[in-house]
Amino acid sequence: MVSVRRAALGLLVCAGASAYAAACGAPIGAVDRPSVPSAAPPSASSSPAAVADAGREARAEALATFASNDELVAYVRGLARSRGAATPAGSDVAEPADPSSAAGDMWGDAIGDAFGAGGLGLSGAGEGGGGKGEGIGLGSVGTLGHGAGASSGTGTGATTSVTNTQHAGVDEGGIVKVRGEHLVVLRRGRLFTVRLGDLARVSAVDAFGPDVDPAGAWYDELLVTTDTVVVIGYSYARGGTEIGLFDLDASGHITPRATYHLRGNDYYSSRNYSSRLIGNQLVFYTPLHVRLDAREPLGWLPALRRWKPGATSTDFSTIIAPTHIARPLDPPSPGNLSLHTVTTCDLGTRGPGGEMTCSARGVLGPSGRVFYVSPGAVYVWMTPSTPRVPNDAVRVERPAASLLYRLPLDPKEEPRVLRTRGAPIDQLSFLERDDHLNVLVRAEANGDAMWSAEHSAGAMAMLRVPLSSFTTRAESAPSSAYVPLPEARGGTLHNRFVGDHLLYGTGAGWGHAKKPAEVRVVVHRYAGSTPAVGLALTHGVDRIEGMGDDAIVVGSNGADLTFTSIALDRGGASASGTYTRKGASQGELRSHGFFYRNDGERSGVVALPLRSAQAAGYEHLVEGSASVLYLKHDGLRFRELGALAARAVKTEDDRCRTSCVDWYGNARPLFVRGRVLALMGYEIVEGKLDGPRLEVARRASFAPR
Repeated sequence: MVSVRRAALGLLVCAGASAYAAACGAPIGAVDRPSVPSAAPPSASSSPAAVADAGREARAEALATFASNDELVAYVRGLARSRGAATPAGSDVAEPADPSSAAGDMWGDAIGDAFGAGGLGLSGAGEGGGGKGEGIGLGSVGTLGHGAGASSGTGTGATTSVTNTQHAGVDEGGIVKVRGEHLVVLRRGRLFTVRLGDLARVSAVDAFGPDVDPAGAWYDELLVTTDTVVVIGYSYARGGTEIGLFDLDASGHITPRATYHLRGNDYYSSRNYSSRLIGNQLVFYTPLHVRLDAREPLGWLPALRRWKPGATSTDFSTIIAPTHIARPLDPPSPGNLSLHTVTTCDLGTRGPGGEMTCSARGVLGPSGRVFYVSPGAVYVWMTPSTPRVPNDAVRVERPAASLLYRLPLDPKEEPRVLRTRGAPIDQLSFLERDDHLNVLVRAEANGDAMWSAEHSAGAMAMLRVPLSSFTTRAESAPSSAYVPLPEARGGTLHNRFVGDHLLYGTGAGWGHAKKPAEVRVVVHRYAGSTPAVGLALTHGVDRIEGMGDDAIVVGSNGADLTFTSIALDRGGASASGTYTRKGASQGELRSHGFFYRNDGERSGVVALPLRSAQAAGYEHLVEGSASVLYLKHDGLRFRELGALAARAVKTEDDRCRTSCVDWYGNARPLFVRGRVLALMGYEIVEGKLDGPRLEVARRASFAPR
């Protein structure tokens, strides 16, 4: 199987960067997604609310599953025949390439076209320093080949979390965790433990089992529970999600336990995370494109195997029953049918007989998707891929008819569904709270697979429905459930729920930082009847995060990076304090790159990695951030504490064998038991407050040697 991620590394980032448009065959300015001229108001027909009642025209069908494998086989073979697959018995009947699946063409119809579903364009060739592995070339824009990235992430310990998670109690796969007296770090295909007391490296092992060939694999996410380290990766060579289990003892030593493979397409998203940990329950979302193969009509179903030398496809055991697969509610279009699967796993125990066990449930539907995990359920929003219009010059007349499934984590509860319109852009578009689900939807969006979240346009609304609206019948959400909201124009859309409020706006994405045409953040108090308000800013919206019950918006004006605090009161929202860092841009794009320490009512410390204003967003893949900035706020007014800078020394060759690109970023701020730390590459820097300023107290390297 061809590595879609590796193929992407041969192209130059087009999304959100007009400076790169010519390299991608588009006119300058075409890639900023101004879907219509600014003077043209959105038509009523394009609003998700305006067309919600049209969804009632779709016949509401009861959710139904397959009664047996024979019934599922008959369904798959029927699909093959409907595709004109009059082929001899035993021949291969493959679906057309799905642009949002791992097996599809993620950059659209042709190399260099970054406007297909999940498109990312890259081109050029370059050499960087430190390590070896798959290179990213950026031609004249910069050199990113064989680059030494940096890495960090999130974590849980007995009482310590260093993860900027969406929900308390729902940990997300990241690249640094805290367990007991140790940091556990996933970095460039290896696992490390670092003792918190003196920051000394304790253990360093491969992030894959001793009998696993890592070629063609990416090791992306890390979770830790009790005495087990879980590494989540994707293997193109073996065709599925790879789950590595490692034992972690009290002294911080790591030893491999077992490796498992979970059949599925690549889970990668530029914003979302594939794995969650709720207590000791491991939860995965995996898409599976339905493969019409007359020889193995069920060969695409979710299955698990324990890896061993010489393992073959016959070692897979199916982990889903046909009675746990919901039939598609609408006739599938050619090449646009996937099994959206939620898998839960018991990690097992050490020693003989302590095998990991998994079970799955899934729903068949369109390939475009966003998934969101609340403490009690997994939501999967499915949307047919919208027709691609060159340069987005023509507005989609009506949001796509979509399906929203609620799959409870309790296996005793049945899945439920709701017909909807439009689509969210990522997991941060959702919030389940107070027995309601709230979702920001957009008329032209294709979900968050690969880089799809970076491209959206059109009218916007907030869908708010009680959880009781989800039933076993595909009823449509009424128009009254959609609250029309001001459209965000230009740039890349970012959104987040904070407390009782929804905030969104546009700014930079994976390209160079720039000031968008529209510099405001829209705030909507979803729990009341207050109209949405647009707060004027001096910068774009590149990041929205919570600061206790209030919010912070971070964005660039093209030259400098500004932090603006947003007071969120019942009586309204207002922009409060600001801080501007000259000549800087964000060093991290993912939600895990930010962290906030709450010191009390409207008091705390904000931390975010930085790099120069000239650096493009995609450089986090292989280039380390220059520093991590720490800001103190009291009463929403900022003052700089200082920055912990990375050592300006070229990284030695780390002999990287696999996963040599930092798909999940390369720097993280850490607040651990009263200490201030920054993880940057193979370096941990500790800061100490000396009066009003933060100074470097010590540095430690855990680089391979």
